[in-house]
Amino acid sequence: MQSDDMPNHAQIALLYHHHHSWLYHWLSRRTGCREHAADIAQDTFVHLLKARETQPLREPRAFLSSIARGLMIDQYRRRQLERAYLESVAHLPAQELPSEETRRLILDSLERIDRLLDQLKPRIRQAFLLAQLDGLTCPQIAKQLGVSRATVERDLAKALHACYRLRYADL
Repeated sequence: MQSDDMPNHAQIALLYHHHHSWLYHWLSRRTGCREHAADIAQDTFVHLLKARETQPLREPRAFLSSIARGLMIDQYRRRQLERAYLESVAHLPAQELPSEETRRLILDSLERIDRLLDQLKPRIRQAFLLAQLDGLTCPQIAKQLGVSRATVERDLAKALHACYRLRYADL
């Protein structure tokens, strides 16, 4: 059953026909690369096709540019993660380098973790990173953040619960 609030393929095709060229040129100016612009423009419309519902579009260009901007940010963050990952394995002997499949799995996992951390409140994220990356104890984190040990414990519980939800969201 089709609702007026849910774009169907014909509506998206019409949107694509009227605005794809504009979006591509808009992205080309921002990215400086026609290939990246083409990929992001295409991904923008794929995103629309996957969306379960959207509001009626009064300002289609603003809507499309908003989606595209988010996709550019996601792409930039993924490249940063890839660079950091490549730097971390650059010192490994060739025989210890992960396979391409393992590399993709690691990068996908890092991207999901990055998105999860980005959704946490700053203090919770900081407490989690201090515990997981720096190996600090709850009292050490509490002292560094200027909060009580109980607050740190609650923050870590929230962060771990978010990790648990992330872990089981795809099952």
